Amino acid sequence: MNTPKLLWNPSGEFLSQSNLTGYAAWLSSEYGDVYRDYHALWKWSTSDPAAFWKSLWQYFKIIAHTPFREVMSEDPMPHTRWFEGATLNYAEHVFRNKTVARPAMIYASEHQSPVPMSWQTLENRTASLQAYLEQAGVGKGDRVAACLPNIPEATIALLATLSLGAVWSSCSPDFGPASLLDRFRQIAPKVLIAVDGYRYGGKVFDRREMIREIAEKLPSVEKIILVSALYPGMLPDWKKVTGWEDVLKTHSEGLHFIPVPFSHPIWILYSSGTTGIPKAITHSHGGMLLEHLKYLSFHNEVRPGDTFFWYTTTGWMMWNFLQASLLVGAVMVLYDGSPGFGGLETLWKLAAEIPIAHFGTSAPFLTACMQAGLRPAALGDLSGLRSIGSTGSPLSAEVFDYVYTMIRPDVWLCSMSGGTDVCTAWVGGCPWRPVYEGEIQCRCLGCAMEAFSERGEPLEDAVGEMVVTRPMPSMPVYFWNDPQFERYTASYFEMFPGVWRHGDWIRITPRDGLVILGRSDTTLNRQGVRIGTAEIYRVLNRIPQIQDALVVNLERPGSGDFMPLFVLLKPGVALTSELKQEISGMLRKECSPRHVPDKIIPVPDLPYTISGKKMEAPVKKLLSGIPPEKAANRDAMRNPDSLAFFTSLSLEA
Repeated sequence: MNTPKLLWNPSGEFLSQSNLTGYAAWLSSEYGDVYRDYHALWKWSTSDPAAFWKSLWQYFKIIAHTPFREVMSEDPMPHTRWFEGATLNYAEHVFRNKTVARPAMIYASEHQSPVPMSWQTLENRTASLQAYLEQAGVGKGDRVAACLPNIPEATIALLATLSLGAVWSSCSPDFGPASLLDRFRQIAPKVLIAVDGYRYGGKVFDRREMIREIAEKLPSVEKIILVSALYPGMLPDWKKVTGWEDVLKTHSEGLHFIPVPFSHPIWILYSSGTTGIPKAITHSHGGMLLEHLKYLSFHNEVRPGDTFFWYTTTGWMMWNFLQASLLVGAVMVLYDGSPGFGGLETLWKLAAEIPIAHFGTSAPFLTACMQAGLRPAALGDLSGLRSIGSTGSPLSAEVFDYVYTMIRPDVWLCSMSGGTDVCTAWVGGCPWRPVYEGEIQCRCLGCAMEAFSERGEPLEDAVGEMVVTRPMPSMPVYFWNDPQFERYTASYFEMFPGVWRHGDWIRITPRDGLVILGRSDTTLNRQGVRIGTAEIYRVLNRIPQIQDALVVNLERPGSGDFMPLFVLLKPGVALTSELKQEISGMLRKECSPRHVPDKIIPVPDLPYTISGKKMEAPVKKLLSGIPPEKAANRDAMRNPDSLAFFTSLSLEA
């Protein structure tokens, strides 16, 4: 296989000043171990995980109120115990970065120009909310649930909750009531913090009735805090409700931090919940603290004072990851609203205005910018932009090229992948390595990742299941209400006992980079050959008439399989026989005859989850005759009406 195009190389100055270089030098001085090559450093971090994670504890000067007895137990995944005996607090490590030299965050929205918030204001408001929660009886282990947009109030609520050792859980306000209840009922929150409404795409959405409904159906809720985003001065006449502004008037003696064990739950995230009740994935204070310090410092190269932005909602794990930028002293940039409101140029203009040093987004957003022919470099001064982060789905080679031709030729493109399961990225950026077209740079430090065959054998430069063979502290401590680890084990350890199977197809390249080829649970098993959906989408991204696409393969016992391709065409475009021939011809030429669909079908819309995941598996279920109510959870969808087309479709070849 030919070596892909080289797009970026770190300069000598970039290398010498990188956080990773500083860590390697520290390792050399403290332990005498010299690592000038990333693969050797990664190999050590995964072959001796106890030594590696202990080194991070020391390097980042973790504030421990009691010491640990051992770094990790000998128990296998998922029962490995980390840093037993140690007590700490994630929020305490955030506020050790407070300074008058720069703001803590900058907030912008569809209707709000960028506004800074000082560390002093953040601390004072967090302390007031902390005092209110304490007076409400919230303490270690109690759950605080939030239904909030990506606004400063959400950050304040998170930090106040964590400071007390309480457990955070949030969803964005565009979730439907059934979906919110599916999540929050599982964890029985004591306090619900919600917004009265939000703006998105220039439209106003009143959520007061929905919040009242879910609060009534959550008997565990003792207090409701309502943020008046749309209707100031109009607090509803509900039982248990207090307005946000009144909460901030609560007297406080100052912000303090309750030490909790390393493995104490920090927050609960949820699987997408496209079908069934979402898994309540529970992470730990210590695991998240070490992992986020490691990734943001070494793999994203975030330094004190850097402006760090990621487009996200509070219902996606990237929101938690965005908050973690405060751990390394960055200035966090929040944006609330649609990334396309006012045109796709909105966020790029924001990047130039602030300016943003680290711009995080999703692969679909970058793809949409490419397909629209957008030239971000012409929209403003992006000279302050050092890195572009991308996640959410595989990033095609063409979009890699787009970044370097239309945005900045010297920017560091940090494609990354991880997920809700670990609330971080397991593969991502490496400041010591070049960026090659279509490849993620590295397996992250401490992540013993391999590509496995169906027989559980490591593969070299071949497509296999993404697996992790050694434990990491960022793995969930448990699923809520799963005391015997039954759902946990079924989710990750059924295929390869003792080995974490993540559910993605990957190929580890000869350069030790990675290519992700889509979810293995939506594999197209075509005539006995496994095809990743991302292979097909990468080709279709280059066809200008296509806005989006979705492909599934239907196994039909006795009559082979049937693979339809659904295409969302750009306005004014018709699916002509010539366009069909172009699609089939490109797939045959670029991939193989097996990649050519049996039928190409235009659609009015394609279904996505609220967090932006394309819903291939539910579509396959609908086309296989599974009733809509069992195939997909409409409340967990961004556009539930899109299912109607697939529900009524007759797929005769």
